[in-house]
Amino acid sequence: MGTILFVDEIHRFNKAQQDVLLPYVEDGSVVLIGATTHNPSMFVNTPLTSRSLVFQLHPLSPADVSALLDRAIADKERGYGDLSIEFDEEAKRFLSEICDGDGRHALTALEVAVRSTPPDDDGTIRLSLDVIQECVQRRIVQYDKKEDGHYDTISAFIKSVRGSDPDAAVYWLAKMLVAGEDPRFIARRLVILASEDIGNADPRGITVAVAALHAVEFVGMPEARISLAQATTYLATAPKSNRSYEALEKAWHDVETGAVQPVPEHLKNVHVKAIGAEQNDGYKYPHSYKDAWVEQSYLRIPERYYHPSDQGYEATIAKRMAALGHP
Repeated sequence: MGTILFVDEIHRFNKAQQDVLLPYVEDGSVVLIGATTHNPSMFVNTPLTSRSLVFQLHPLSPADVSALLDRAIADKERGYGDLSIEFDEEAKRFLSEICDGDGRHALTALEVAVRSTPPDDDGTIRLSLDVIQECVQRRIVQYDKKEDGHYDTISAFIKSVRGSDPDAAVYWLAKMLVAGEDPRFIARRLVILASEDIGNADPRGITVAVAALHAVEFVGMPEARISLAQATTYLATAPKSNRSYEALEKAWHDVETGAVQPVPEHLKNVHVKAIGAEQNDGYKYPHSYKDAWVEQSYLRIPERYYHPSDQGYEATIAKRMAALGHP
């Protein structure tokens, strides 16, 4: 085996620096081991990743962190085995869970606790829950606003709203805001969701979402979080329908892949008359008829795109369309 080259935080190497390693990896001069907290498919050159095995390391479980803390306290060479330490089980459990699977964070908190806590008269350092909470101060939210933490959390947020779970949705909202996510980004996603996943099942949904976006821009944080919470819970508990979105997708596909239909003569702008064309006055003005409706063709080749669901207000729309003769 050749020389083992370990590069920590390999994503900090620019593309040219990473390319320098490639020939030595290819001829076996070095066995490259690169570590990164970033997505390697985005931050490591493709020639390097294509010649590598990518292993994803997951956060430690609370049980693993607890075992790590026990080992640090017992180790006389690299830990605190020479000290008399009494670690309260509740405090250990709290630290094991609060560090989000980050062993270094847990060990750092333990070090702060040991060094800042004076021993009792019998020489014992007692690490209580109050001591650990004081050392940790607050939960550190693991959230990278440019990578997986950002996309995974917003995905969980949107899917919770779509799935009509206001409790989960508010939790993910809180996580994003505490971590410093741009509230305008969250509000924009709610506006999209209001049309994509709620639509005409509750037409007020888009109004609430847009109002929340305006509130975020007008009020700003931290108070804007209140408007975001209101919009989130409203949209999460609203009836759901994606039929408007489905209608557009089908029509979009037909326009892109099929023959584009010309505008029927009776629907053309009466104020614009093509040279040599005869003006067609066959358009029937709906308001001149009972219930503001008259049977009339609006496509040369009729096609049904919008199929209202039986959810919320869209059920009323479906009944009205049926009464007008739509299948």
